[in-house]
Amino acid sequence: MASNHPSSSLSDIKLTLPNPRNTVPTLELEGQKEFDYSKRSQWLRAAVLGANDGLVSTASLMMGVGAVKQDIKAMILTGFAGLVAGACSMAIGEFVSVYSQLDIELAQMKRDKERATNGQMDKDGEENGDNGKENGLPNPLQAASASALSFSVGAMVPLLAASFIRSYRARLGAVIAAVTIALVAFGWIGAVLGKAPVVRSSLRVLIGGWLAMAITYGLTKLIGVNAL
Repeated sequence: MASNHPSSSLSDIKLTLPNPRNTVPTLELEGQKEFDYSKRSQWLRAAVLGANDGLVSTASLMMGVGAVKQDIKAMILTGFAGLVAGACSMAIGEFVSVYSQLDIELAQMKRDKERATNGQMDKDGEENGDNGKENGLPNPLQAASASALSFSVGAMVPLLAASFIRSYRARLGAVIAAVTIALVAFGWIGAVLGKAPVVRSSLRVLIGGWLAMAITYGLTKLIGVNAL
């Protein structure tokens, strides 16, 4: 009886000990299944902000001109000029901003490599770390293209809504209705892609767009009545 106890204890220990070979792949597999939504932040921020800016700024410009001029041609030309100027401005601004970030990260990688040559990490670890960093570097052209394209898409909404309506009041109502629907849609899309609260995000975008249009319309109307 006494001779059986050690063998049974050893077998119990073997059964309860974790197997590193089984644990590591499981953890890696779980890490692969869970998507890191923060990786979307670069292009998602550029796309969502570009679409919202194009929508709100172009609609506000058209509403401001519509406050003092009822001519459809004036509204359309103003909206188109806002589309082109805004898309160019967004693309250039995003390119410069992301390129500055890229320069900072490349400089940091260079400093890390210089420290690595002093024997602070092995060769394999250095190569793997550099490859990971290079894959995660920001892309200025991608960010600029996303900003310009999304701005243009957003700006087309009020332009299309006002293009085929001759009645002044109906035109303003169509612009407001189209912009409202688009604001809710953009807020919803951004929240879903970023796994953020949908209702809160949509309301925040909607209220901000309404305020921008209302302020632009009111101030332009006030200045136009008194000065023109």
